[in-house]
Amino acid sequence: MSATLHSIAGSRSFRVNWMLNELGEAVTITPYAIMDGSLQNPEFKAKSPARRVPALEIDGRVLYESGAIVQYLCETRDGHGLMPAIDNVERADWLQWLHYAETMGAGIQNLNMQHLFLPKDWMKSPTVMGIETKRLAIALKAVETTLTDGRAHLLASGFSAADVMMGFTLESARRYVAFENSPLTAAYLDRLKTRDAYKAAEAAEGPQQFYTQDFYDLPEG
Repeated sequence: MSATLHSIAGSRSFRVNWMLNELGEAVTITPYAIMDGSLQNPEFKAKSPARRVPALEIDGRVLYESGAIVQYLCETRDGHGLMPAIDNVERADWLQWLHYAETMGAGIQNLNMQHLFLPKDWMKSPTVMGIETKRLAIALKAVETTLTDGRAHLLASGFSAADVMMGFTLESARRYVAFENSPLTAAYLDRLKTRDAYKAAEAAEGPQQFYTQDFYDLPEG
């Protein structure tokens, strides 16, 4: 039986979709829209207490935190190299990158709220936008620094689930922080997007629902 992924195109559910495709796991996508009230459906609320995607029905249960889902899939599926073993020297780095992607994601979420979802200009704060953009730019430096030794992915050993977590984050981060001064990060993101599983996940989800611009400048004020 295939898993069921409750998803909004372009949201954190993309991480789970991508991860399932990397593992070759069958998945059925149940789509939602962020502004149409579908997340308030009682049936969905029973699956996701925070009323947010992703929610993944798999193995007889529902999981609803993207980082936890990615780690769970690594731990319960065999025959892949997406997670270093517990006694592997890279295990700590893998765990750190897995969760660092959400450190950055929190800032992106705040910027999304300011730029995309607050309906009136008077609700938006150029000060908050500036602070969050600067914090995101600082956090991104860790990725660029890690890639300076010539590695192609976050771990020296190669592609892992940490790149799945980070790849989605970078695709969103580039809307707010220009990558011109982070050429290694830009090239890394481009490499991730050429993966067959990434492209399959994109095709399954359809166009992202959030961004109407490639880049969002800070407003004056």
